[in-house]
Amino acid sequence: MTEKKVHPHVLNLMDQYAQKKITRRDFVRYSALLGMSVSAAMSMVGVFPKPAQAATIKRGGTLRVAAPVHKVTHPAQFSWVTPSNQFRQVGEYLTMTDGDNVTHPYLLQSWEVSQDLKTWTLNLRQGIKFNNGDEFTSDDVVFTINQWLNKDVGSSILGLMGGYLKPTGIEKVSASQVKLHLDKPEIAIPEHLFHYPAIILNHKTFEGDFVKNPHGTGPYTLDVYREGERAVLKRRDEYWQKGDDGNMLPYLDSMEFIDMGSEMAPQIAALKAGEVDMIDLGDAGGTEVYQALKDDPNIDLNPATTSQARVMRMRVDLKPWDDVRVRTALKLCQHREKILALAYFDQGLPGHDTHVYPKHPEYCQKTIPSYDPGKAKQLLAEAGYPNGLKVNFAVGNGWADVVRYAEILKQDAKPAGFDINIQTMPTAQYWEKWTEVDLGVTPWTHRPLGTMVLSLAYTADDTGKPVPWNESRWVDKEFSELLKQANGTIDLEERRKLFCQLEQIQMDRGSIGITYWRNVWMTTRKHVKNVNYHPTNYMLFNKVWLDKA
Repeated sequence: MTEKKVHPHVLNLMDQYAQKKITRRDFVRYSALLGMSVSAAMSMVGVFPKPAQAATIKRGGTLRVAAPVHKVTHPAQFSWVTPSNQFRQVGEYLTMTDGDNVTHPYLLQSWEVSQDLKTWTLNLRQGIKFNNGDEFTSDDVVFTINQWLNKDVGSSILGLMGGYLKPTGIEKVSASQVKLHLDKPEIAIPEHLFHYPAIILNHKTFEGDFVKNPHGTGPYTLDVYREGERAVLKRRDEYWQKGDDGNMLPYLDSMEFIDMGSEMAPQIAALKAGEVDMIDLGDAGGTEVYQALKDDPNIDLNPATTSQARVMRMRVDLKPWDDVRVRTALKLCQHREKILALAYFDQGLPGHDTHVYPKHPEYCQKTIPSYDPGKAKQLLAEAGYPNGLKVNFAVGNGWADVVRYAEILKQDAKPAGFDINIQTMPTAQYWEKWTEVDLGVTPWTHRPLGTMVLSLAYTADDTGKPVPWNESRWVDKEFSELLKQANGTIDLEERRKLFCQLEQIQMDRGSIGITYWRNVWMTTRKHVKNVNYHPTNYMLFNKVWLDKA
């Protein structure tokens, strides 16, 4: 990258790095978002990637994965990571955020952003084809983004992007270039393009059901897809990426996803017996797997603390949760250290009722609230419930830690006057109604920036209606205005000041309780090689191979 192409904000970031106001990783992350290549950003702070070591790669074989096989139609409607893990092998994304939370071009060759962060130029890779032979062009990008912004589709991406981008702001410049003209500044465009429902569609063949016309640019083709049973993917010839051995990817012949139900015990037994090579924990609780396999010499079980969370959410448009005193009372009944220890074996970090993770770059440190049933009881009385309150609590039984969390909360909330009726249900059933229950616990996956989940889950569209993934229906005018400012603020010091306010508002009058942030695990047998861990448990498996005799 030449000097004249360096975004002015990169130089500001360099000054902040020199003054030790930001870390080396944050410098690389934000420089990459501003269009600088990762290698160039790393060289600016004195880091030079080591040459890749040649490995003896074995081609062929089938990777067998225990994973739910959901009903799937439109990828933009994905509400779970696991189906995206199956279909990301067939369809692909414009960008890719790696395990270090650094975002790279993928189907894009590069991008450029204006100084005011309102005009983004997306430069597409050329020569890529869909698996039906159609050429990948800007028409596919324009079509796909319009699908995301279509209210009738109901994609969560509408909540993420709809506040700053309208269909009229999407400009096709040429067959290989698209410009996005935003209504307001936004720094995280490249990361938003890797949100897991953001698979790029073939504009010529997509008619609302990807299973019927599974035409993607990825390394595999969809051979079999039977909901609740199995999905089989076959290696595609003439895929656009090459491997470390100089030959075309992927290394595997096929991938098979086997639905073994929501209970972990059969999946653990199958992995130990070698009947499957991996358990996809993208949407599953990992504590049973951790306990059962942490000492197994045949299993790779690599944990990392992430911003994945079990979010206790309360519908503020329904009684009694429309009263902030009742919401606060229940949050005060969370004995956080106890819940983390007993429900998740201390494999994570304590939370504090705001959906901003302590390792997000813009995080503003807050005190973890204490368990205080006395104050909770007083608040319930002030809200008109001096004799206590009976509530229903919906949880999916496929998440052992969530069930245990609910059981602990039920006991610890009794002194405050809460009578909690736990309604357990199959995980699939919870996902069918996760935005509709009045009180429940919803798993939320990792996001690299604090602004992303806040935009997805706690805002409204331009008509004032809560966005599709705003399951609690909580919309706060002051919070929304501060979030808009934060989305367009690059300076981390200024961004953190805004987050100090955002976090406090959500803690004081928000609709959620977050007791803990979870460690997650990518769990495979040891013969599965070249697995790159991802904090969202995304299966980025183009270069995975099997070392089997």
